Amino acid sequence: MTTIMKAKEAAERIYDDVRSRAQALKESGTQPQLAVILVEGDPASAYYAQAKRKIADRLGIAYRLHELPANATEASLLQLIAECNADPAVHGILLELPLPAHLSARRIERAIAPAKDVDGVAPANKLAVVTGEAGLYPATPQACIALVKHYGYALEGADVALIGRGQTVGLPLFHLLQREQATVTVCHSRTPDIAVHLLRAAIAFVAVGRADTVTPGMVHSGLVLVDAGINELADGSIAGDVSAGAGDRAAAYSPVPGGVGTLTTAIVFRNLMDAIDWQRKEATGE
Repeated sequence: MTTIMKAKEAAERIYDDVRSRAQALKESGTQPQLAVILVEGDPASAYYAQAKRKIADRLGIAYRLHELPANATEASLLQLIAECNADPAVHGILLELPLPAHLSARRIERAIAPAKDVDGVAPANKLAVVTGEAGLYPATPQACIALVKHYGYALEGADVALIGRGQTVGLPLFHLLQREQATVTVCHSRTPDIAVHLLRAAIAFVAVGRADTVTPGMVHSGLVLVDAGINELADGSIAGDVSAGAGDRAAAYSPVPGGVGTLTTAIVFRNLMDAIDWQRKEATGE
């Protein structure tokens, strides 16, 4: 019987920990605060921003949403980020993606102070993933690993297929899997036959950003399949990178929605707590 790896239980465990840490901070005189930057134009981003507000309220975290018009300039975003970086009351900064085509996400992400970068997109945090040094690691790759572990699947020594090598998920996930002592094969657009590698794998992570990347015929019955993709279909519905029906042929799979994305949001808030610890250490020179 196929296991559906829903993330709600794993996410709630993280939220319980975050809630306790936030309460302790407030009792010591610090109100945790997350600043979210949203450029109008993408309905999904607006939805996710409001969803995070509801979670923040539930956890006792102050939530400041900065909404900019769709024609906002890069200079205005950089100025806003500089203000958030300098504001000691702001402990975390999150940039909602995607941005309008005239804005460079990479340049804007570079401006976020590493110690406030709760989504792990600043260059210093990306480098920390590679080196293993302390930092705020990207939330989605962490969620992929946390979900597999929550369901009791061991990564150490496992043959893992990683489909996708993008900067946001695939590349940092590769480095995190290496530190988990997994044996990782990376598949990408130049891989002639991805199905061959899936056949050998015990666990597969799919992070391409293209629906139907993995089809039912590519999946074997012993595979643990983690779908980190999110795609908006023509009818407005959301789908992952794995075709409908493919997960049912695996030993386990993560649904979209309800899987990796659900856990990613929880890890963003855990990163916020870690960010506050980091900022306190910086302030005291530790």
